Amino acid sequence: MNRRRLLRLIAGAGLGWCILEPWVLEPYWLKIKRLNVSGTKASHRLVHITDIHYKGNRSYLEKVVEVVNTLSPDFVCFSGDLVEDAAYLNEALDTLSSLKYPVYGVPGNHDYWSGASFSQIAQFFSSTGGAWLLDRDILTKDSRIQIIGATGDRLQLPPLQQNIKHLLLVHYPLFVKEVEELYNRGSFDLVLAGHSHGGQVRLPLWGAIIVPNRVGYYDHGLFQTKIGSLYVNSGIGTFFLPIRFFCRPEISLIEI
Repeated sequence: MNRRRLLRLIAGAGLGWCILEPWVLEPYWLKIKRLNVSGTKASHRLVHITDIHYKGNRSYLEKVVEVVNTLSPDFVCFSGDLVEDAAYLNEALDTLSSLKYPVYGVPGNHDYWSGASFSQIAQFFSSTGGAWLLDRDILTKDSRIQIIGATGDRLQLPPLQQNIKHLLLVHYPLFVKEVEELYNRGSFDLVLAGHSHGGQVRLPLWGAIIVPNRVGYYDHGLFQTKIGSLYVNSGIGTFFLPIRFFCRPEISLIEI
């Protein structure tokens, strides 16, 4: 084999990988991210999923549910964007009904834009033992964690209860800057957000090429903010283009 043919083979293989990896492989290559944010001995295990953007790929969502169930969390948190089209809502909820743990969640911008029935979504979350939290709070079954869900549309959120842990669910990562006006430093043990998709396309040593509005600096990963630790999940689904590059879909297992 001469040098020219070898270079052609290498270039062809590289081009094939650049097409196959981000368009075919990585969008469905689930990653489990494990974190401990308790600072001491954790009392609870939760799973965080976000930005499903369900479009009819039932086998993929069934895989997500299967993985979540094998992680055996105390509860599941969802931070928005279940569907982009209300036509997919019934199937999405039917698939998620196989989750074995309470699910607490907040809406994302696409849940509003799709015209999906919030009453139907709320009924589903309630049926799991969890709740659909629109600027309100709830205690976990053991009454040891106060979960506050914020829509991001207004700054009217519940006060914090004393002597328990506090968890804030938001869709927009940058909403933490607004919440700083309401709560004291270190008020929350954990804040969970989505929306960014991690950028979907990330470059080594650079990061996300582009992220949506209301993300800012908080594009993916763990950040320390004035009100507490913020974790931004890269999401399950994709938006606009079904592509991921150095940004696998993510299920987070977090000890708190």
